Amino acid sequence: MSDRVYIFDTTLRDGEQSPGATMNTQEKIAMAQQLEKLGVDIIEAGFPAASQGDFEAVQAIAASVSKIQVAGLCRAMVPDIDRAWDAVKGAKNPRIHTFIATSDIHMTHKLQKSPDEVLEMTRKAVSHAASLTKNVEWSAEDASRSDWEFLVKITEVAIACGATTVNIPDTVGYTQPFEYYKLIKYLMETVPNASKAIFSVHCHNDLGLAVANTLAAIQAGARQAEVTVSGIGERAGNASLEEVIMALNTRKEMYQIETGVDTEQIFPSCRLLSQIIGQPIPPYKAIVGANAFAHESGIHQDGMLKNPLTYEIMTPRAVGRAGTNIVIGKHSGSHAIKAKVEELGYHLTDEQLAVVFTAVKGLADKKVQLHDEDVEAMVLEKVHRKRDRYRIKDMSVFSGAGDVPPHAAVVMEFVEGDKVIREKQVTKFGVGSVDAVFGCVCELVDVHPTLESYQVSAVTGGTDALAGVSVRIEDHGIRAVGRANDGDVIKASAMAFVNALNRLEKTKEEKREWPSL
Repeated sequence: MSDRVYIFDTTLRDGEQSPGATMNTQEKIAMAQQLEKLGVDIIEAGFPAASQGDFEAVQAIAASVSKIQVAGLCRAMVPDIDRAWDAVKGAKNPRIHTFIATSDIHMTHKLQKSPDEVLEMTRKAVSHAASLTKNVEWSAEDASRSDWEFLVKITEVAIACGATTVNIPDTVGYTQPFEYYKLIKYLMETVPNASKAIFSVHCHNDLGLAVANTLAAIQAGARQAEVTVSGIGERAGNASLEEVIMALNTRKEMYQIETGVDTEQIFPSCRLLSQIIGQPIPPYKAIVGANAFAHESGIHQDGMLKNPLTYEIMTPRAVGRAGTNIVIGKHSGSHAIKAKVEELGYHLTDEQLAVVFTAVKGLADKKVQLHDEDVEAMVLEKVHRKRDRYRIKDMSVFSGAGDVPPHAAVVMEFVEGDKVIREKQVTKFGVGSVDAVFGCVCELVDVHPTLESYQVSAVTGGTDALAGVSVRIEDHGIRAVGRANDGDVIKASAMAFVNALNRLEKTKEEKREWPSL
């Protein structure tokens, strides 16, 4: 049995299915390149058959990385498989990942197929995928609730037809670690051709056991772990990459397992994802949370001063939490800002650096000191955002404690390509300042979506903190998420709302142009 576990990252596919975690193509590329730097073995870039936008994003990701495998997910259907292959075939090392449900409840109620029919669909799908590439992964959806004997039979067929990786997922987070260990061990010992494929596991966190189940499966012999950065994903999320990796590293004497992950890139990867999706890392998050290496208790502080090992089982540096800190302020020059940007893992063109430099200098005039997150927020806001159809040119807001209700005046520009085609303005009252601004924007663009979520967080600490705003809107069944960062929370709210409207408009255009597949 190999002592090497392959890390299959599905942040860009399963992770993006987490509510509020939608990313545009440029953000996905930035994340993919960071994952390559992190040292994962395989990136699952998306579900190409889901939409034209997903197809193009997977295709772009495949072209943007060079050292790692790029997988496209597809149902066990020939058109899906062809679509996935068309999206990933430009990668240096492409993979087709096809799946089909194998539990009685899924086969009966979702697929409405008999076990024999599912077996035949697997045979046909894997054979077709293997005719396109030797790098084929097959997944038994809801494997942890499937009949074990049927799993043996269908896994044998998948391997015989050309699957080089077989994935046995705990799709709904149902199984327990000791139970999952027994299942993986049973399959590896019972499937006649098991030695011809790598066994993989994909665990969900519905009962909070995704990481524990993944580690149990590795102990049983699985040699691919499917994970996401910060554990994002459907419902309660997936097995957390950083927790799995640091468990293997910190308890190496127990697992005796190697991975290709550069652990010092763990925190930068989690921080980048947090900035992209507009969701802060929870302070109590294991490994990467703000409190993961914080000590407040006097007893703990005393122990730490005498020997850090008293209360830290790993060092902050091991996960990328420590290093030289270049303080960025209003007197910083372009070289200092360039060094900080590169330290954060971004490699920008001279033109992009000039844009970020101007933005950072403007923010520095409003804040005494800029933190890493401030600089990173400017990179993401000014470089990785897609060109918008709507944008705010100017706005003013009145909020008082007297008889006059809050109101706002907003001037908006409407853009086609690089050209402003018209300008409109309006003034409206609202329940509050944000409500007044949102009302103005809705009237100007003539779209009145439902605001499903509105979240404000401080990107950094202090009263001069950069505000991070995330909004989620819905209009006629179509949802979009918008994010923005600014020192003024009202301005950040307006920018995030307009960002969501731009994304909503783009999604509507895609749905008009491309029928669902």
